[in-house]
Parts: sequence; structure tokens; C-alpha cells
Amino acid sequence: MTEQSPAAAGATASATAAGPITVTDARGKEVKLDAPATKVVSLEWAETEMLAGLGVMPVGAADVKGYATWDTAVKLDSSVKDVGMRQEPSIDSISALSPDLVVMESDDEELAAQLEKFVPVIVAKGSDATDNLKRMRDDLNMIATAVGKTDEAAKQLADFDAALADGKAKIAAAGGAGKPFVMADGWKQGSTISVRLFGKGSLVSEVATQLGLKNAWTGKVDEQWGLGTTDVEGLSVLKDPETRFFYNASDGEDVFADGLKDNAIWKSLPFVEKQQVTKLPDGIWTFGGPLSAQQYADALVKAYTG
Repeated sequence: MTEQSPAAAGATASATAAGPITVTDARGKEVKLDAPATKVVSLEWAETEMLAGLGVMPVGAADVKGYATWDTAVKLDSSVKDVGMRQEPSIDSISALSPDLVVMESDDEELAAQLEKFVPVIVAKGSDATDNLKRMRDDLNMIATAVGKTDEAAKQLADFDAALADGKAKIAAAGGAGKPFVMADGWKQGSTISVRLFGKGSLVSEVATQLGLKNAWTGKVDEQWGLGTTDVEGLSVLKDPETRFFYNASDGEDVFADGLKDNAIWKSLPFVEKQQVTKLPDGIWTFGGPLSAQQYADALVKAYTG
């Protein structure tokens, strides 16, 4: 992906779709812009990725350092200003950038109301476990419309679909069609390790399903993100010896390889005994846009075909 300066990206956006724009965001609210937005602030990593991937480098983004650790799908220019943490961005920092649009992923009505006093705001849904791939497409297309980059969005989604189709064929050719998988991340508090499972409806589960795989985790998950939590003992329900276990640990704390290396229950699990545990490459954001989802799909294909 070729990087553009904010000025260059803005010029391209203006040239491709000048004139007034109206988008309806995840709140069901119509947001009207006099012209495609060129100075955009993003308050979530997925939307930061989407903007930069469309060729509109944000002028400001929440937790730029964290983004660089967890989302490598599109590198940010050094010009992107940090506007605070995702959970608590700085309104003063946002205002100082004089943006013409803020993109949020939260329905935090109080924050949106404060921002809307001086700048248009669009809210992306962020996740919907009833159909997360459609939701991801809708979020991308909404943002693309707001910044005059609908052609770029269409190409990005076409490339993503092609990658899924190609990956599904490769996994099938390698004998992996219909095989069970589990995707997780984890964290340690004291001596306790908690495991977060990406169940049915989570974005990465939907990507894997499109590749012809089957999610082996059938435990309870939440309705928005498709996530569930268990402990190491809870993983003992995963008895199928063909199950592959994938996990994410981009921040340097690998609770599976390091924290569980001497745990008897972990070592007895079929996928551990058969060495079918795969750590994803660092920087694949499991809640990202099509570019992150494609990185994830590529990692799965490599695991089944390599």
C-alpha cells in the first residue's frame, strides 16, 4: 500500500467525488458533509486502518502507538497526531486539528455530542455477531462514501473476496476443508490465565468459515463481538484431534507459549500434544477491516498448506 500525505490524499478525494455528501451511520443518523472529508480524525483502530487503506491518511488517531503494535495492515504516516486513548480521547487534541470529520466506533452519546459541537461525526458499528462480514463491508463503504473513496473501497473488497476464494481452494486442496479450528487470545493476572475465545459470529471466525473451516468452540459468546471467556480447564472440551489452535499475542506477552508451558492440563490437550498450535504473526488486528481480515486469512492458509 503506497502511503500518501494527508494533503495528497485529500486532493485525490476531492477530485474523485466533489460536492455534498450524505451518509447514514450506525446510529441511523444522517450526516451531511459539504464535500468529501479530507481532514479526518479516527478514534478506533479498525476505522484508522480503513481510512489509511482507502488512501486518506488521518490527521489524528487514537492510540497511535497501540495501533502500530496491533494493526500492521496499513502503516500510518509520522504526521498522524495522537489524540489520546481509544476509551478516552482528548477533545481538545481533536479540536486543535480542525478536522472536517471524526469517525467513531462507539455509540458514546456524550462524546459524540461534545464533538458534534464543532465537527461532523459518523459512528461505525464496529462489530455485529449476526453477520460481521456484512457489517465490516457496510462500515468500510460508509467511511469510503464520506471521504469520496468508493472506488477504492470496491477494489479493496473485491481483492478480499478473491483472497478468500483462493484461500478456500488451497485449504481444500491440502485436505483441510471442514477441519475444526479454535481462535483465541489470553491474559495473565497473578497466577491465573484467562482465555478469550473467538466464537461463532466473531469477525475472524467468519473469515475462517469462509475459508471452509469449522469453529470448534461452541461455548457461550456475546451478541456483539462473538467472544467468550474460559480458563485452561475449559479448553478440555476440545477433544477432536484434528483441531488446530490459533492465537494472537502481538504485545509481547505470550501466555500460551510461556505462561502455560508447565501446565499439565494445557500439555494434555490434543492440539498441544500434536503440535497444532499456531501463533499468528504480530500485528494482525482481529477486529480490523478487510486488510487485517485478509492478513488473518493468509495466516490460516499458510498454517494448513505450509
